[in-house]
Amino acid sequence: MANEEPLQFDRVMDPQLAKNEFPTFKDDNRSLMRKHLTKALWDKLKDHKTKTAGWTLAQAINTGVVNSDSLVGCHAGDSESYTDFKELFDPVIEEYHGGYGPERKHVTDLDPAKLKGDIEKKSNIKSTRIRCARNLFGFPLNPGSTKEQRLQIEELMKKVCAGLTGDLAGTYYSIASMTEEQHKQLVADHFLFRPGDRFQAASAYHNYWPAGRGIFHNKEKTFLLWFNEGDHIRIISMQQGGDVKAVFDRLCRGVKAIEAGILKNTGNKQAFLCDDHLGMLTCCPSNLGTGLRGGVHIILPTLFKTKGLKELDTLVRSLGCQVRGTHGEHTEIVDTCDISNFHRIGRAEYELVQNMIDTVNLLNKMEDEEAAKLKESWSIRRVALTLAAPLSLVLIAAIARKINKLW
Repeated sequence: MANEEPLQFDRVMDPQLAKNEFPTFKDDNRSLMRKHLTKALWDKLKDHKTKTAGWTLAQAINTGVVNSDSLVGCHAGDSESYTDFKELFDPVIEEYHGGYGPERKHVTDLDPAKLKGDIEKKSNIKSTRIRCARNLFGFPLNPGSTKEQRLQIEELMKKVCAGLTGDLAGTYYSIASMTEEQHKQLVADHFLFRPGDRFQAASAYHNYWPAGRGIFHNKEKTFLLWFNEGDHIRIISMQQGGDVKAVFDRLCRGVKAIEAGILKNTGNKQAFLCDDHLGMLTCCPSNLGTGLRGGVHIILPTLFKTKGLKELDTLVRSLGCQVRGTHGEHTEIVDTCDISNFHRIGRAEYELVQNMIDTVNLLNKMEDEEAAKLKESWSIRRVALTLAAPLSLVLIAAIARKINKLW
Protein backbone atom coordinates (compact mmCIF):
# COMPACT_ATOMS: atom_id res chain seq x y z
CA MET A 1 0.00 0.00 0.00
CA ALA A 2 1.14 3.54 -0.72
CA ASN A 3 1.02 4.68 2.90
CA GLU A 4 3.08 1.77 4.26
CA GLU A 5 6.42 2.62 5.82
CA PRO A 6 9.41 1.43 3.75
CA LEU A 7 11.00 -1.82 4.90
CA GLN A 8 14.20 -1.47 6.88
CA PHE A 9 17.14 -3.59 5.78
CA ASP A 10 20.73 -2.76 6.75
CA ARG A 11 21.38 -1.28 10.15
CA VAL A 12 21.64 2.47 10.57
CA MET A 13 23.78 3.49 13.53
CA ASP A 14 22.89 6.30 15.89
CA PRO A 15 25.17 9.27 14.85
CA GLN A 16 26.89 9.42 18.24
CA LEU A 17 27.37 5.67 18.47
CA ALA A 18 28.80 5.69 14.94
CA LYS A 19 31.56 7.96 16.35
CA ASN A 20 31.88 5.71 19.43
CA GLU A 21 30.55 8.49 21.63
CA PHE A 22 28.29 8.08 24.65
CA PRO A 23 24.76 8.55 23.26
CA THR A 24 22.17 11.12 24.22
CA PHE A 25 19.13 9.16 25.36
CA LYS A 26 15.59 10.42 24.79
CA ASP A 27 13.66 11.29 27.92
CA ASP A 28 11.14 8.49 27.29
CA ASN A 29 13.79 5.78 26.99
CA ARG A 30 12.93 3.14 29.60
CA SER A 31 14.96 0.21 28.28
CA LEU A 32 16.84 -2.09 30.63
CA MET A 33 20.02 -1.21 28.75
CA ARG A 34 19.53 2.48 29.51
CA LYS A 35 18.87 1.68 33.16
CA HIS A 36 22.10 -0.26 33.61
CA LEU A 37 24.52 1.54 31.26
CA THR A 38 26.46 4.25 33.08
CA LYS A 39 28.92 6.70 31.55
CA ALA A 40 31.67 5.06 33.59
CA LEU A 41 30.80 1.62 32.22
CA TRP A 42 30.67 3.02 28.70
CA ASP A 43 34.13 4.56 29.07
CA LYS A 44 35.47 1.25 30.37
CA LEU A 45 34.09 -0.93 27.54
CA LYS A 46 33.61 1.33 24.52
CA ASP A 47 36.90 0.50 22.78
CA HIS A 48 36.71 -3.27 23.27
CA LYS A 49 35.96 -5.60 20.34
CA THR A 50 34.98 -9.25 20.69
CA LYS A 51 37.24 -11.90 19.17
CA THR A 52 34.76 -13.66 16.89
CA ALA A 53 32.72 -10.84 15.34
CA GLY A 54 34.57 -7.70 16.42
CA TRP A 55 31.34 -6.72 18.21
CA THR A 56 31.40 -3.45 20.11
CA LEU A 57 29.37 -1.92 22.88
CA ALA A 58 28.10 0.72 20.44
CA GLN A 59 26.76 -1.98 18.12
CA ALA A 60 25.25 -3.88 21.05
CA ILE A 61 23.16 -0.95 22.32
CA ASN A 62 22.27 0.69 19.00
CA THR A 63 18.74 -0.77 18.90
CA GLY A 64 17.92 0.62 22.34
CA VAL A 65 19.24 4.06 21.52
CA VAL A 66 17.52 4.35 18.14
CA ASN A 67 14.26 2.89 19.50
CA SER A 68 13.45 4.58 22.79
CA ASP A 69 10.48 2.22 23.30
CA SER A 70 12.71 -0.86 23.30
CA LEU A 71 12.22 -3.00 26.41
CA VAL A 72 15.59 -4.76 26.47
CA GLY A 73 17.64 -2.37 24.35
CA CYS A 74 20.72 -4.48 23.56
CA HIS A 75 21.70 -7.44 21.40
CA ALA A 76 24.69 -9.77 21.20
CA GLY A 77 26.79 -10.20 18.07
CA ASP A 78 28.55 -13.40 19.15
CA SER A 79 28.89 -15.66 22.18
CA GLU A 80 31.71 -13.51 23.60
CA SER A 81 29.35 -10.53 23.84
CA TYR A 82 27.78 -12.08 26.94
CA THR A 83 31.16 -12.43 28.67
CA ASP A 84 33.10 -9.42 27.37
CA PHE A 85 30.20 -7.04 28.09
CA LYS A 86 28.82 -8.99 31.06
CA GLU A 87 28.79 -5.87 33.24
CA LEU A 88 25.94 -4.62 31.06
CA PHE A 89 24.32 -7.90 29.98
CA ASP A 90 24.25 -9.60 33.41
CA PRO A 91 22.04 -7.00 35.15
CA VAL A 92 19.79 -6.75 32.07
CA ILE A 93 19.37 -10.54 32.03
CA GLU A 94 18.82 -10.73 35.77
CA GLU A 95 16.10 -8.08 35.75
CA TYR A 96 14.32 -9.25 32.59
CA HIS A 97 14.26 -12.89 33.74
CA GLY A 98 13.02 -12.18 37.25
CA GLY A 99 16.19 -12.53 39.31
CA TYR A 100 18.17 -14.98 37.17
CA GLY A 101 21.60 -14.09 38.57
CA PRO A 102 25.12 -14.88 37.27
CA GLU A 103 25.55 -17.76 39.73
CA ARG A 104 22.62 -19.80 38.40
CA LYS A 105 22.77 -22.74 35.98
CA HIS A 106 20.34 -23.52 33.19
CA VAL A 107 19.10 -27.02 32.38
CA THR A 108 17.80 -28.07 28.95
CA ASP A 109 15.37 -31.00 28.89
CA LEU A 110 13.35 -31.79 25.77
CA ASP A 111 11.51 -34.85 27.05
CA PRO A 112 7.79 -34.87 26.12
CA ALA A 113 7.23 -37.92 28.33
CA LYS A 114 7.65 -35.67 31.38
CA LEU A 115 4.47 -33.72 30.59
CA LYS A 116 1.67 -34.52 33.02
CA GLY A 117 -1.72 -34.29 31.36
CA ASP A 118 -2.80 -32.03 28.53
CA ILE A 119 -5.35 -29.31 27.91
CA GLU A 120 -8.57 -30.75 29.30
CA LYS A 121 -11.09 -28.70 27.31
CA LYS A 122 -10.04 -28.41 23.68
CA SER A 123 -13.27 -27.07 22.16
CA ASN A 124 -12.22 -23.41 22.46
CA ILE A 125 -8.58 -23.95 21.42
CA LYS A 126 -8.06 -22.88 17.81
CA SER A 127 -4.41 -23.89 17.42
CA THR A 128 -1.20 -24.80 19.25
CA ARG A 129 2.28 -23.56 18.37
CA ILE A 130 5.62 -24.22 20.10
CA ARG A 131 8.88 -22.83 18.80
CA CYS A 132 12.48 -22.57 19.92
CA ALA A 133 15.58 -20.72 18.73
CA ARG A 134 19.00 -22.20 18.09
CA ASN A 135 22.33 -20.81 16.86
CA LEU A 136 25.12 -22.82 15.27
CA PHE A 137 28.40 -23.55 16.98
CA GLY A 138 31.34 -22.15 15.02
CA PHE A 139 29.55 -19.01 13.80
CA PRO A 140 28.91 -15.59 15.30
CA LEU A 141 25.33 -14.66 16.08
CA ASN A 142 23.56 -13.05 13.13
CA PRO A 143 23.98 -9.39 14.19
CA GLY A 144 27.74 -9.98 13.96
CA SER A 145 27.69 -12.22 10.87
CA THR A 146 28.99 -11.46 7.40
CA LYS A 147 27.05 -12.17 4.22
CA GLU A 148 29.31 -15.13 3.53
CA GLN A 149 28.65 -16.63 6.95
CA ARG A 150 24.90 -16.35 6.48
CA LEU A 151 25.22 -18.15 3.15
CA GLN A 152 27.37 -20.86 4.76
CA ILE A 153 24.67 -21.41 7.38
CA GLU A 154 22.03 -21.69 4.67
CA GLU A 155 24.06 -24.25 2.70
CA LEU A 156 24.65 -26.33 5.82
CA MET A 157 21.00 -26.29 6.82
CA LYS A 158 19.88 -27.28 3.31
CA LYS A 159 21.93 -30.47 3.77
CA VAL A 160 20.44 -31.03 7.21
CA CYS A 161 16.90 -30.54 5.86
CA ALA A 162 17.57 -33.06 3.08
CA GLY A 163 18.32 -35.65 5.75
CA LEU A 164 15.07 -35.25 7.67
CA THR A 165 12.77 -38.27 7.45
CA GLY A 166 9.25 -39.39 8.30
CA ASP A 167 6.78 -36.69 9.28
CA LEU A 168 9.65 -34.17 9.51
CA ALA A 169 10.60 -34.50 5.83
CA GLY A 170 9.66 -31.66 3.51
CA THR A 171 10.85 -28.88 1.20
CA TYR A 172 13.28 -25.98 1.56
CA TYR A 173 12.57 -22.57 -0.03
CA SER A 174 15.27 -19.94 -0.43
CA ILE A 175 13.84 -16.43 -0.07
CA ALA A 176 16.44 -15.13 -2.53
CA SER A 177 15.47 -17.53 -5.31
CA MET A 178 11.90 -18.75 -4.71
CA THR A 179 9.37 -18.45 -7.51
CA GLU A 180 6.43 -16.04 -7.43
CA GLU A 181 4.08 -18.99 -7.01
CA GLN A 182 6.07 -20.29 -4.02
CA HIS A 183 6.13 -16.78 -2.54
CA LYS A 184 2.34 -16.45 -2.81
CA GLN A 185 1.75 -19.86 -1.23
CA LEU A 186 4.05 -19.15 1.73
CA VAL A 187 2.28 -15.82 2.27
CA ALA A 188 -1.10 -17.59 2.13
CA ASP A 189 0.14 -20.12 4.70
CA HIS A 190 1.38 -17.28 6.93
CA PHE A 191 4.85 -18.85 6.84
CA LEU A 192 6.84 -16.12 5.14
CA PHE A 193 8.92 -13.75 7.25
CA ARG A 194 10.34 -10.51 5.92
CA PRO A 195 12.40 -7.53 7.12
CA GLY A 196 10.81 -4.38 8.42
CA ASP A 197 11.06 -4.75 12.19
CA ARG A 198 12.83 -1.55 13.28
CA PHE A 199 14.20 -3.13 16.45
CA GLN A 200 15.77 -5.99 14.50
CA ALA A 201 16.98 -3.69 11.74
CA ALA A 202 18.82 -1.51 14.27
CA SER A 203 20.37 -4.66 15.73
CA ALA A 204 21.74 -5.77 12.31
CA TYR A 205 19.46 -8.82 12.04
CA HIS A 206 18.38 -7.81 8.54
CA ASN A 207 21.81 -7.01 7.08
CA TYR A 208 22.47 -8.39 3.56
CA TRP A 209 18.81 -9.23 3.00
CA PRO A 210 17.77 -11.69 1.56
CA ALA A 211 21.10 -13.57 1.45
CA GLY A 212 21.05 -16.80 3.43
CA ARG A 213 17.37 -16.61 4.39
CA GLY A 214 15.11 -19.57 3.87
CA ILE A 215 12.05 -21.49 5.01
CA PHE A 216 11.45 -25.22 5.30
CA HIS A 217 8.22 -27.04 6.07
CA ASN A 218 7.08 -30.64 6.10
CA LYS A 219 4.34 -32.02 3.87
CA GLU A 220 1.65 -31.61 6.54
CA LYS A 221 2.77 -28.03 7.27
CA THR A 222 3.04 -28.82 10.96
CA PHE A 223 6.84 -28.57 11.19
CA LEU A 224 8.51 -25.36 10.06
CA LEU A 225 12.07 -24.00 10.08
CA TRP A 226 13.20 -20.41 9.56
CA PHE A 227 16.83 -19.78 8.72
CA ASN A 228 18.63 -16.50 9.44
CA GLU A 229 15.44 -14.58 10.22
CA GLY A 230 16.86 -13.47 13.55
CA ASP A 231 18.69 -16.33 15.18
CA HIS A 232 20.28 -18.90 12.87
CA ILE A 233 17.39 -21.36 13.26
CA ARG A 234 13.84 -21.06 14.49
CA ILE A 235 12.23 -24.47 14.90
CA ILE A 236 8.42 -24.45 14.93
CA SER A 237 5.88 -27.20 15.59
CA MET A 238 2.19 -26.38 15.19
CA GLN A 239 -1.24 -27.71 14.33
CA GLN A 240 -4.91 -26.91 14.64
CA GLY A 241 -6.60 -27.74 17.93
CA GLY A 242 -5.26 -28.22 21.43
CA ASP A 243 -3.15 -31.39 21.36
CA VAL A 244 -0.12 -29.83 23.08
CA LYS A 245 1.57 -33.17 23.70
CA ALA A 246 1.64 -34.00 20.00
CA VAL A 247 2.99 -30.56 19.09
CA PHE A 248 5.70 -30.69 21.77
CA ASP A 249 6.66 -34.24 20.83
CA ARG A 250 7.18 -33.16 17.20
CA LEU A 251 9.26 -30.18 18.28
CA CYS A 252 11.49 -32.34 20.49
CA ARG A 253 12.03 -34.88 17.72
CA GLY A 254 12.76 -32.07 15.28
CA VAL A 255 15.37 -30.42 17.51
CA LYS A 256 17.14 -33.75 18.04
CA ALA A 257 17.08 -34.60 14.32
CA ILE A 258 18.47 -31.18 13.40
CA GLU A 259 21.20 -31.45 16.03
CA ALA A 260 22.18 -34.89 14.72
CA GLY A 261 22.23 -33.59 11.13
CA ILE A 262 24.46 -30.64 12.03
CA LEU A 263 26.95 -32.89 13.86
CA LYS A 264 27.00 -35.32 10.94
CA ASN A 265 27.61 -32.61 8.33
CA THR A 266 30.16 -30.55 10.27
CA GLY A 267 32.03 -33.03 12.44
CA ASN A 268 31.96 -30.39 15.21
CA LYS A 269 32.01 -31.35 18.88
CA GLN A 270 28.68 -29.60 19.42
CA ALA A 271 25.85 -28.36 17.22
CA PHE A 272 24.57 -25.26 19.04
CA LEU A 273 26.00 -22.26 20.86
CA CYS A 274 25.31 -22.76 24.55
CA ASP A 275 26.82 -22.62 28.02
CA ASP A 276 25.96 -23.84 31.51
CA HIS A 277 24.77 -20.47 32.78
CA LEU A 278 22.81 -18.98 29.86
CA GLY A 279 21.69 -22.18 28.16
CA MET A 280 21.10 -21.73 24.44
CA LEU A 281 22.74 -18.48 23.34
CA THR A 282 20.53 -16.13 21.31
CA CYS A 283 20.85 -12.65 19.81
CA CYS A 284 18.44 -11.07 22.26
CA PRO A 285 18.89 -11.53 26.02
CA SER A 286 15.13 -12.00 26.35
CA ASN A 287 15.33 -15.34 24.51
CA LEU A 288 18.23 -17.01 26.32
CA GLY A 289 18.00 -20.40 28.00
CA THR A 290 15.42 -22.49 26.18
CA GLY A 291 14.64 -19.98 23.44
CA LEU A 292 11.18 -21.50 23.70
CA ARG A 293 7.73 -20.01 23.40
CA GLY A 294 4.82 -22.41 23.57
CA GLY A 295 1.25 -21.25 23.35
CA VAL A 296 -2.30 -21.70 22.15
CA HIS A 297 -4.85 -19.47 20.47
CA ILE A 298 -7.82 -19.68 22.81
CA ILE A 299 -11.32 -18.17 22.75
CA LEU A 300 -12.19 -16.47 26.07
CA PRO A 301 -15.10 -14.10 25.30
CA THR A 302 -16.60 -14.07 28.80
CA LEU A 303 -13.33 -13.43 30.66
CA PHE A 304 -12.48 -10.51 28.38
CA LYS A 305 -15.97 -9.12 28.96
CA THR A 306 -16.01 -9.49 32.76
CA LYS A 307 -12.36 -8.96 33.67
CA GLY A 308 -10.74 -7.15 30.75
CA LEU A 309 -7.27 -7.50 29.26
CA LYS A 310 -5.36 -5.74 32.03
CA GLU A 311 -6.73 -7.85 34.88
CA LEU A 312 -6.43 -11.04 32.86
CA ASP A 313 -2.81 -10.36 31.87
CA THR A 314 -1.90 -9.56 35.49
CA LEU A 315 -3.32 -12.91 36.56
CA VAL A 316 -1.65 -14.84 33.75
CA ARG A 317 1.74 -13.20 34.34
CA SER A 318 1.56 -14.19 38.01
CA LEU A 319 1.37 -17.77 36.70
CA GLY A 320 4.44 -17.39 34.48
CA CYS A 321 2.63 -16.84 31.17
CA GLN A 322 1.37 -13.84 29.20
CA VAL A 323 -1.61 -12.77 27.12
CA ARG A 324 -0.90 -11.49 23.61
CA GLY A 325 -2.85 -10.82 20.45
CA THR A 326 -2.97 -13.69 17.98
CA HIS A 327 -0.40 -11.91 15.79
CA GLY A 328 2.01 -11.20 18.66
CA GLU A 329 2.50 -8.49 21.23
CA HIS A 330 0.63 -5.19 20.88
CA THR A 331 -1.96 -6.67 18.48
CA GLU A 332 -5.70 -6.33 18.97
CA ILE A 333 -7.67 -8.82 21.08
CA VAL A 334 -11.44 -9.26 20.74
CA ASP A 335 -12.24 -12.69 22.14
CA THR A 336 -9.31 -14.80 20.91
CA CYS A 337 -5.83 -14.43 22.37
CA ASP A 338 -2.47 -16.17 22.56
CA ILE A 339 -1.54 -17.66 25.94
CA SER A 340 2.15 -18.57 26.08
CA ASN A 341 5.03 -18.94 28.52
CA PHE A 342 6.79 -15.73 29.52
CA HIS A 343 9.89 -17.25 31.13
CA ARG A 344 12.70 -18.71 29.00
CA ILE A 345 15.60 -19.46 31.30
CA GLY A 346 16.13 -21.32 34.56
CA ARG A 347 13.46 -23.90 33.82
CA ALA A 348 13.54 -26.82 31.36
CA GLU A 349 11.52 -26.82 28.17
CA TYR A 350 9.01 -29.43 29.33
CA GLU A 351 8.41 -27.41 32.52
CA LEU A 352 7.57 -24.28 30.53
CA VAL A 353 5.14 -26.22 28.33
CA GLN A 354 3.59 -27.84 31.41
CA ASN A 355 3.14 -24.43 32.99
CA MET A 356 1.35 -23.20 29.86
CA ILE A 357 -0.96 -26.24 29.92
CA ASP A 358 -1.82 -25.68 33.58
CA THR A 359 -2.50 -21.99 32.98
CA VAL A 360 -4.81 -22.72 30.03
CA ASN A 361 -6.71 -25.31 32.06
CA LEU A 362 -7.25 -22.73 34.80
CA LEU A 363 -8.44 -20.12 32.29
CA ASN A 364 -10.84 -22.60 30.72
CA LYS A 365 -12.30 -23.33 34.16
CA MET A 366 -12.64 -19.61 34.89
CA GLU A 367 -14.28 -19.02 31.51
CA ASP A 368 -16.91 -21.70 32.22
CA GLU A 369 -17.56 -20.34 35.73
CA GLU A 370 -17.92 -16.75 34.49
CA ALA A 371 -20.20 -17.85 31.65
CA ALA A 372 -22.38 -19.76 34.14
CA LYS A 373 -22.60 -16.68 36.40
CA LEU A 374 -23.64 -14.48 33.47
CA LYS A 375 -26.23 -17.02 32.39
CA GLU A 376 -27.65 -17.17 35.92
CA SER A 377 -27.66 -13.38 36.13
CA TRP A 378 -29.59 -13.08 32.87
CA SER A 379 -32.07 -15.72 34.04
CA ILE A 380 -32.76 -13.70 37.21
CA ARG A 381 -33.20 -10.54 35.12
CA ARG A 382 -35.67 -12.27 32.80
CA VAL A 383 -37.72 -13.50 35.79
CA ALA A 384 -37.67 -10.02 37.31
CA LEU A 385 -38.79 -8.45 34.04
CA THR A 386 -41.53 -11.06 33.66
CA LEU A 387 -42.85 -10.35 37.16
CA ALA A 388 -42.52 -6.62 36.72
CA ALA A 389 -44.51 -6.49 33.47
CA PRO A 390 -48.03 -6.94 35.04
CA LEU A 391 -47.16 -4.46 37.82
CA SER A 392 -46.16 -1.93 35.19
CA LEU A 393 -49.52 -2.35 33.43
CA VAL A 394 -51.39 -1.84 36.75
CA LEU A 395 -49.39 1.32 37.44
CA ILE A 396 -50.07 2.69 33.97
CA ALA A 397 -53.80 2.01 34.37
CA ALA A 398 -53.89 3.81 37.73
CA ILE A 399 -52.16 6.86 36.28
CA ALA A 400 -54.61 6.87 33.39
CA ARG A 401 -57.59 6.85 35.79
CA LYS A 402 -56.19 9.83 37.67
CA ILE A 403 -55.74 11.75 34.46
CA ASN A 404 -59.31 10.99 33.44
CA LYS A 405 -60.65 12.34 36.78
CA LEU A 406 -58.73 15.60 36.30
CA TRP A 407 -60.40 16.08 32.97
